[in-house]
Amino acid sequence: MPDFSREQELDQELGINNAIIVGLDEVGRGPWAGPVVAGAAWLDRKKIPQDLITKLDDSKKLSVKKREDINDQLYDLQQSGIIKLALGEASCEEIDELNILQASMLAMQRAVSNLPLTPQAILVDGNKIPKLPYPAKAVIKGDSISLSIAAASVIAKVNRDHQMFELSIQYPGYGWEKNQGYGTAQHKAALLDLGVTPAHRRTFRPIRERLELND
Repeated sequence: MPDFSREQELDQELGINNAIIVGLDEVGRGPWAGPVVAGAAWLDRKKIPQDLITKLDDSKKLSVKKREDINDQLYDLQQSGIIKLALGEASCEEIDELNILQASMLAMQRAVSNLPLTPQAILVDGNKIPKLPYPAKAVIKGDSISLSIAAASVIAKVNRDHQMFELSIQYPGYGWEKNQGYGTAQHKAALLDLGVTPAHRRTFRPIRERLELND
C-alpha cells in the first residue's frame, strides 16, 4: 500500500520539515478516444484521516465504487483545506498535434498550474518529468508507492471516466461508458460500422487505418 515514505525522503533532501510536496499522475495515454487527464494532489500529512490512508491506492487497483467514494472524500477534505487538488488535460486535437507523450506532459503541467498552492517539490508517477518550475522526482509505479500520487491518480481517473461516459452519450455504440475509449472488440467493431468521431485520436493507428478506408 502507498505511504508517505517518498514524501519524507524529499523532506530530508530539501531540508524542510513537512514540505509542500505534490503528487502528479496522468490517465488515458492508451485509449483510442478522449482526452488525456492529469491530477495533482497535496495532502496535509499531519491532518489526513487514517481511514483515507488505509483505502487510498493506485486507481487501477480500486473498484469503480471505491474510486468514486475516495474521490468524493478527497474533494470533501479539500473544502477544509486538508487536501488541495487540481486537474489538467490535453484534448484529442492536442494529442494529434503533439503526440501522446508530449500531450501527457502538457496535461500534467496544466494540473500543477491549476493548483491553489505553490509546491516546494513534486513527485511524478512514471519515469518522465514534465518541465516544471519546481524540483521534481520521477517515481516508477508511484501511484502504488506514494499517497500523494495515488490521490492524483484517483481524481484523474474518475474525472476522465466521467468525461468518457458523457462522450458515450454523444457518440453511442462505441462502448466508452465501459471501455473508456480503449481498443476493445466493441470499440473496434463500432469503428468499422460507425466510423471515426471528433473524439477519436486520428494519429493512433486503428483510427488512421479506418480513415484510410474512406480515401
